[in-house]
Amino acid sequence: MTTKLSPMMERYKVVKAEHPGAILLFRMGDFYELFYEDAQNASRVLGLTLTSRDKSSENPVPMAGFPYHQLDGYLQKLIQAGFRAAICDQVEDPKKAKGLVRREVTRVVTPGTLTDDQMLDPRQSNFLACVAPSKNMIGLAWLEVSTGRFLLTDVEPSQLQDELARIRPAECLIPESAAQDGQLPMRRPDPGSAVMTTRPDWCFAREEAKRLLNEHFGTKTLEGFDVEDTPAVTAAGALLEYVRETQRTALPHIVRMEFWRRSRHMIIDEATRRSLELAQTFRDGRRDFTLLGVMDETCTPMGSRLLADWLSSPLTDPEQITQRQDAIEEFLQQLSLRDDVRELLKETYDLQRLTSRIATGRCSPRDLVCLARTLEQLPRLRAKLAERKSKRLQTLEQRIELCPQAHEAITMAVVDEPPMNVTDGGVIRPGFNAELDEFRDLMRGGRQWMAQYQAKEIERTGISSLKIGFNKVFGYYLEVTAANSSRVPPEYIRKQTLKNQERYITPELKEYED
Repeated sequence: MTTKLSPMMERYKVVKAEHPGAILLFRMGDFYELFYEDAQNASRVLGLTLTSRDKSSENPVPMAGFPYHQLDGYLQKLIQAGFRAAICDQVEDPKKAKGLVRREVTRVVTPGTLTDDQMLDPRQSNFLACVAPSKNMIGLAWLEVSTGRFLLTDVEPSQLQDELARIRPAECLIPESAAQDGQLPMRRPDPGSAVMTTRPDWCFAREEAKRLLNEHFGTKTLEGFDVEDTPAVTAAGALLEYVRETQRTALPHIVRMEFWRRSRHMIIDEATRRSLELAQTFRDGRRDFTLLGVMDETCTPMGSRLLADWLSSPLTDPEQITQRQDAIEEFLQQLSLRDDVRELLKETYDLQRLTSRIATGRCSPRDLVCLARTLEQLPRLRAKLAERKSKRLQTLEQRIELCPQAHEAITMAVVDEPPMNVTDGGVIRPGFNAELDEFRDLMRGGRQWMAQYQAKEIERTGISSLKIGFNKVFGYYLEVTAANSSRVPPEYIRKQTLKNQERYITPELKEYED
């Protein structure tokens, strides 16, 4: 006999069917719950206690869970273990819900689509790559969702593995048919390397890929990006479609594509790259004791990632090389300038990842303050780079946008030391909004009134243990121990009887609450 599912479990089944390749984290009150095979996997990977739902039935459902505020820590462990996670949240206020609270997947987190700082290495790029094979060439696109950097190129089949070794993506998308026939010239991932994610072949339709890209960038053609109608465009479109599907939000921080030209960089094959230990040691893949680890004296996470990019893809254009050398020479000749610039950079935060989180609506109040503090350094940084001799430093000085309006808006609205979450309150600076200030005064006054009313009733009744409480069923109430119930005044209206307490309301209390 088939056990009838509860409405909540029916909803779980529907959502799980929509995300078969992901571990579903299903929000239930103050917990994220996992069921069936997901619970078994989570118990093993996360160390959660495995229990069961409907223990009395013939087929109890495996179940595990954790408090909602521990989500980031458990997500990180799942991603590091190579899993994808679909986060299903309550998307309506339980107080206003009629029947079952509506739940929807708000985002899908995968190794290549991370945006949260807690799950990212600040010194290392976290690319999502996509491979689109065609008859003679292979399209390759890669995107760092946390910064919006988006690149694409076409490679010959023999060059694909070398390019992937250079990019070092955290996740790589490939067509289902290519994964099944095994003809794609790329190695199966080693433990700890890129996670391979198969996508339906229809995701790699060329015309649909172009349409998606033009729609995202608000263009009619892609000529302005200096790209041609090649497999690279197909790969870029398929990649963008996947990011839209997983992020479930607008992606305004992805503002352009850059066509990667191999001819402008030194080609280093995979075997040579591993032997030279440019960014990873040969034995255990660590950053320490590599060329990058020894050279990296940068002051910011952005600089660390840029240096890693430069070392993995050395320039071959003499003019660009000379421009870099001239800039370095100027800093070497003026050590005070170098030291001043370094001190200013140490006061900045990861602007690339900060602005991306803000653009996608996933920032915290502290992210806004970090952005403002970084913008505060820009006028002084730009002044230090003014009237320099080297062309590279001149270009950098011209490209620094001070963004005074953004800085002013944040500093006027947000307190200097805001809480981590908006829901904690106390984010907006007093005096910024008169209506908000009025509500805060009322709230403070309400707490004071409740404290005074409780003290008055204790004195009037002589019940020293009397206290005011609140619940969602009947609001504020007066709680009295059962031993003192005989001392309750006649105007108290009993609302609830518990094991050792009685709960009452009074006309005065309800009038103030209303």
